[in-house]
Parts: sequence; structure tokens; C-alpha cells
Amino acid sequence: MDEVWLVRGAIALYAAAVAGARRERLAGAALLGALALHTLALALRWNALGHGPFTTMHEILSSNLWSLALVFACAWWALPEVRGALRAAAPVWAVLALWVLVTDAAPGHFPPTYHTPLLYLHTLVGKLFLGLLLVALALGVRGALERGPKAPRLDELAHRFAAFAFVFETLMLIVGAVWAQDAWGRYWGWDPLESWAFLTWLALAATLHARLAFRLSPRAHALWLGGVFVIAFLTFFGVPFLSETPHKGAI
Repeated sequence: MDEVWLVRGAIALYAAAVAGARRERLAGAALLGALALHTLALALRWNALGHGPFTTMHEILSSNLWSLALVFACAWWALPEVRGALRAAAPVWAVLALWVLVTDAAPGHFPPTYHTPLLYLHTLVGKLFLGLLLVALALGVRGALERGPKAPRLDELAHRFAAFAFVFETLMLIVGAVWAQDAWGRYWGWDPLESWAFLTWLALAATLHARLAFRLSPRAHALWLGGVFVIAFLTFFGVPFLSETPHKGAI
């Protein structure tokens, strides 16, 4: 079966999960089906090309849509509070899904610097960071809109997921620095992507600190998390494709 059609089927089921968010069993089944189709699509592409989905815009967008959905699904099944926040995450999924549909699915070049286990570790912790941050944002938005006694609980969960995201972003920067030393002979060069990644780290650290030190309201906390996610989104899907730095890689 063609990988592109599997991705399209997965996107249709992601949309069904969001549309049926109020019916948890229906939404959960649609989300599980979407992840199954999407996993098969990525596996077929990996097998055909001999490398993971790390090189072209289509591969990176598709694999990140998959990882964001997977992290959210894991949180969904672990915590009932996350289920009500599905629609808050939907706009991000929609942007990535529509973007995937209009990108070229042709294979790209796999550069020599990608032939290292550090690529997989760097990618793994990066995807966990972004996925956890999206869950934090969705919970924060839901907490900001909640008027009942659930609001403090949702706000606290958003803070905890943001803290876990901070851990994985820190690991992403460390692994990336080690990989940079191996690939380019320096740990850190302040190129645009490294600078934006560090800016994201600072923004998330500031949000965690502000929430505790200044006792941010749920609405203010959600706005801070939204700002961090915008910076992270631009770091992941903007800077690498616009700059001429070594991080541009095979793009």
C-alpha cells in the first residue's frame, strides 16, 4: 500500500478523533487507528529508503505529527484530564497535517553526518520535548477556560508536563552539542538553529520559574506556555529550512 495514502488515511482519522472528542471511546478508537496507519506509513518509507524520516520537509512534518499524536495519546490513556484537552491540541495537528499534504513526498539525501546513533537519540528526546510541551499547552488552555474546581488541577498538570518537557529539551541540547562536536568539530557555534533552540530553553525555564515565583493565574500560565510553543514550533519547522547553517543538512 502506498505510504502517502496511508498518511492521508491517518490524517482523516486524526480529524475524526478531534471531531468526536466529546465521545471518549470514539475519539480514542479513531486516535488509535490513526496512529496505526501512520506508524505503518513511516515504517514502509523507512524500509524503502533505508533511513528514518529525518531529511525532507515531508518526512519531518509527518514524523512530528505522528510523535505529537503518540505522546498525546499516551497522556490521554494515563490521565483522564487530558481527554478534555484534545481540541486544544487540534490546531497544531491541523497545521502539520495540512502542511504534510502539500509537501513533496519524494525522497531526500541522507548526509554522512546523519550516520550516527546520536541522530536517533537527538530525535527521540526532541520529539518527546515537543510532545510533552503540546500536552502542557493543551492542559493550560483548558485550565484557563475552565471556571469550575478543575481549573487548579489542570493548571498544575500543565506545569508538570512543562517541567518534563524542560528535562527532555535539556537532553536534546546536550545530545545535539555532542553530535555537533562529532560532525563539525565544535560543540556549539551559535548558528541560527542553535540560538533559537537555546531561546526556547530559556523561554521554557522562565515560564516554569514565573509560574512558581509569581503565582501566575491559569490564563497567564497558558499564555506563557503558548509563547514557548510558538518559539519551539518555529525552531523545529522554520529555522532549519530557512538558514544556510550546517543544520540545514540535507534539506
